[in-house]
This record gives sequence, structure tokens and C-alpha cells, in this order.
Amino acid sequence: MRDFEIHMNEYLPLRDVVFTTLRQAILRGELKPGERLMEIQLANKLGVSRTPIREAIRKLELEGLVITIARRGAEVAEITEKNMQDVLEVRKSLEALAIQLACERMTQEAIEELKQKSIEFQASLSTKDVTKIAEADVEFHDVIFEATDNQRLVQLLNNLREQMYRFRVEHLKNEDWYPQLIEEHEEIIRRLENREREEAMQIISKHIDNQVNVVRDVIQTKK
Repeated sequence: MRDFEIHMNEYLPLRDVVFTTLRQAILRGELKPGERLMEIQLANKLGVSRTPIREAIRKLELEGLVITIARRGAEVAEITEKNMQDVLEVRKSLEALAIQLACERMTQEAIEELKQKSIEFQASLSTKDVTKIAEADVEFHDVIFEATDNQRLVQLLNNLREQMYRFRVEHLKNEDWYPQLIEEHEEIIRRLENREREEAMQIISKHIDNQVNVVRDVIQTKK
């Protein structure tokens, strides 16, 4: 287990701080795929009781970052091509629906917000902090989801987002793709602003396919 430490936040409950700490450790590779998550060991390392550790592990399971194996316990989940394919196939279908609805319902105010989120995403790239970049990317797509004015769809996409987060981070570790991501975001904005539904669906499909291809290469390299 590599060194990582907890950073207390007076505005967050302890369970959320522990969850964020473990999540970051997994995404940064400080906790490796296949590594067991021993509650007592983690509690001692972070200076907390076992309860927030246990709660954090449950939440990490929901994100697909951790799996629990009978008679073995919790461990960091491997990144598998099948899991990625399953998650991103569902994402592709839901985002295709979201982009159609957004084309019909997006207000000019929402378009301007999307442009601002694109600027913030581009600014985040210079930080070299993959988790910050991933959050900025999430915020860009969230504007589109909210513009659908369909709370059931937004709820489904939000639930899926947690499972998708790890793949998004793996994609964003590859800096060679940053110019392409910026271009795709800009094209998405143009298509939405011009109400070009078919073209918007095509670019969002391409956007997700590119993520699949990048992460697949990462997985195959690690085999």
C-alpha cells in the first residue's frame, strides 16, 4: 500500500472525506487493482474508526471501483474491457437521447452556460490534475443533461456517471487527446446552438467511441 493521507474538511462529514481519500488513492494508482482493502489497516492508516471505512467501501462498490469477494473481502476492482464496454454502451444510448432532447429544449441561457463550462474545461487541462479535469468534463455534460428537462433521464445518467468515472479518468490521463476533446466539445456546442439534432447525435457518439478506444488500449497494454 503506497503512502496516501486523509485531508480533513470542516465542511464535509468524516465518511465523505474518507470516501474521497480512498477514491483518489484508487484513481491515482496508490491503491492497485487487486489490492485488498483491510478495514482495520485502513482505519489505522487514516486515523479513523472502521465505520467510515466500511461506508466508503460500500460507496466505492457502487462506482465499480471496488468488488467484494466471498471469504476474501473487498479489493480494488480490475479495469476490464467487458465492464467498460457494458457501461459505455449504456452511456452512448442515454446520451444520444439526452442530446436529442437538448436540441429541442435547450435555452440560450443554457447554451451560454455550456460555453462557459467548455472554457473551464480547457483551463483545467493546464492543471495536470486528472481528477479536476474529469470533474470539469462532468460539469460540461451535466449542463446538457439538465437542458433535457427530463429528471428521470438525468437521474439515470447521474447513476451511470459514478460507474463511468474510472473510465473517464483513464481517458483523460492521455494528454495527446486533449486537443481532440476541446474540438469535440466545441462542435457539440455548435450543433446544439444550431438545433442540428442528427449532427449532434453523431458527434456525441464519436465522443464516446473515442473514449472507448483510448481506454481499451490502456487495458490491453496492462495485460
